[in-house]
Amino acid sequence: MFPHGVSANIVSRCFKTLQNIRVRRFSNGAAESLKGRSFLTLKDFSSEEIKRLLWVSGDLKHRIKHEKQYLPLLQGKSIAMIFEKRSTRTRMSTETGFALLGGHPCFLTSQDIHLGVNESSTDTARVLSGLCDIVLARVYSHSTLEELHKEASIPIINGLSDLYHPIQILADFLTLQEHYGSLSGLTVSWIGDGNNVLHSFMMTAAKLGVHLRVATPKGYEAEKSVIEEAQRLSKQHGTQLVLTSDPMEAAHGSDVLVTDTWVSMGQEEEKKKRLKDFKGYQITMQTGSVAKPDWTFLHCLPRKMEEVDDQVFYSSRSLVFPEAENRKWTIMGLMVSLLTDYTPQIPMLKF
Repeated sequence: MFPHGVSANIVSRCFKTLQNIRVRRFSNGAAESLKGRSFLTLKDFSSEEIKRLLWVSGDLKHRIKHEKQYLPLLQGKSIAMIFEKRSTRTRMSTETGFALLGGHPCFLTSQDIHLGVNESSTDTARVLSGLCDIVLARVYSHSTLEELHKEASIPIINGLSDLYHPIQILADFLTLQEHYGSLSGLTVSWIGDGNNVLHSFMMTAAKLGVHLRVATPKGYEAEKSVIEEAQRLSKQHGTQLVLTSDPMEAAHGSDVLVTDTWVSMGQEEEKKKRLKDFKGYQITMQTGSVAKPDWTFLHCLPRKMEEVDDQVFYSSRSLVFPEAENRKWTIMGLMVSLLTDYTPQIPMLKF
């Protein structure tokens, strides 16, 4: 029974209003569902949407790892994992993460499925749409992902392409959020190749209020179209974007130093020339001497000695192993976000 003059309809509307207020307060505008979306590049995702992905990831990590809760959010669902390129972190994080959430992962190598060879990408996308709920594809060409997305009726996740590596960047920013407590105002310095990981940083940093300083050798700069979009985003969000060929200039005043492999898969024939062209780009304590006193280091792995020395890589400044673990929590957060209407239980992370 309700008080005199108060109908059940009014109470229901008031309750829904309170729920909406609670969502807005916790989410800071990041509460919209991403269910059904594909994830090819962070260029396609707004600031609020990226924050939501990180929030869901942090929530799952807290509830499953720290609270020891069992959350079968993907029970009855399956994922096809297409790998044209080998991987440790992408395979392990996706396969174990999907299973931990109650789902069934199916791993497909180039020996199991030849995209565009034995069967066209168009046909593969349509077949998989009827056999599973979501696809993660780690491919050589980004155009392969775009074709899968065009023809599939289920979400497609970019597990890595020649142009972008967006799932890595989610892990990187969750790691930095955990370490620093917030992201806005941080300065990240990329010192290395103008590759797919850098491209994803450039599509994301400004949206999170992060300044980006980039040093690449001449001839190894990021793609022109990516630079132009990054400059637009930097102007839109009021952040700084510095492009240089001087590693020390890029490191100056930075909170985070980041690098990656100088020779990506498929570039093995260029190794000798690349090692020569990247001379002086190894991250050392000398590089960090011009950064902020509490600077930290990230690397997506696997790492080679020429990219960063042991003194930095194994120091307390290095966040590479928490970063690697967060590949699991962020891919879990992404898959849950694309397949369900899950709402995090912890308060919104501070950004």
